[in-house]
Amino acid sequence: MTAGGPPNGPERAGPDLSDMRFDDWVARWLPVSWGPYARLCRLDRPVGTWLTLLPALAALVQAADGLPTLWRIAVFSLGALLMRGLGCTFNDIFDRDFDHRVERTRFRPLTSGQLTLRAALWFALAQILVSATLLLAINAYSRWLALALLPLVVIYPLCKRFTYWPQAVLGAAFNWGMLMAWSDTRDAVPWYAVAMWLGAVLWQIGYDAIYAYIDLRDDRMLGLKSVAMRFGDRGRAWIGGMYAATAFLWTASGWGMGMDWPYYLVMAVIAGHFVWQVRVFDVRHPERGLRLFRSNMQVGVLLIAAALAGTVLRPWL
Repeated sequence: MTAGGPPNGPERAGPDLSDMRFDDWVARWLPVSWGPYARLCRLDRPVGTWLTLLPALAALVQAADGLPTLWRIAVFSLGALLMRGLGCTFNDIFDRDFDHRVERTRFRPLTSGQLTLRAALWFALAQILVSATLLLAINAYSRWLALALLPLVVIYPLCKRFTYWPQAVLGAAFNWGMLMAWSDTRDAVPWYAVAMWLGAVLWQIGYDAIYAYIDLRDDRMLGLKSVAMRFGDRGRAWIGGMYAATAFLWTASGWGMGMDWPYYLVMAVIAGHFVWQVRVFDVRHPERGLRLFRSNMQVGVLLIAAALAGTVLRPWL
């Protein structure tokens, strides 16, 4: 094995689906000994962090009925980075005996031997301790919500052993910041905030299902479960249904919050983006999934734009 790189071995035919890249900024700028830890918490793959953070930022805008404080933006941004990293660390710890048999994950630090299990566990503990310091920056209500989140982050990787819906647990955990945005800003979590969160959970089930089809063959071989396996050949209909429910919940939540009309205009754009994703998706061509998955960052940005349009623009309407 080369330092920080993939194990030596025979070349594979066809496109390389590995989600590890060894010619990126981690390899160029970080010390070699730091690289495996950066990859373990996915610092080299920020899409998941953005998909965790953007809905929370939108919720901060909604809860503040305008622009949130820079302090809250900083705290929630760091929290999203740490929670996503911790979730990925636990995922690789629990899946270390499976990942080397899956083409997409075969070069991850634990399964390829770049890190030991003991080192990964110490790193997980360090992330928990750093995350705990953020409890000092939020109110008591939000601290209890944060403590309730930790078990979800830890058990998610195990869910694929016994349920076809691990993405639902992931969606609940990684959009938890939306609830905490309200609890920390308003010291309350009203029904429309919960509805926004439920919409985000369904949205994540939809886009993670698209991603899960990439691993469908390997998951069947290993006896693991996912929503892609549950949806089967009817993936387009299921994903379309998840996205339709998301659009409905987000629209209804906007009504509950008293959002102004520009909010609904941006919601229409989001609905159009969902329609585009469903039209492009094809269970027979799962390789398209990565591009569609990444496109959901645009949805997150639009969600923030909708929140701003429905609040900040109010004085000019």
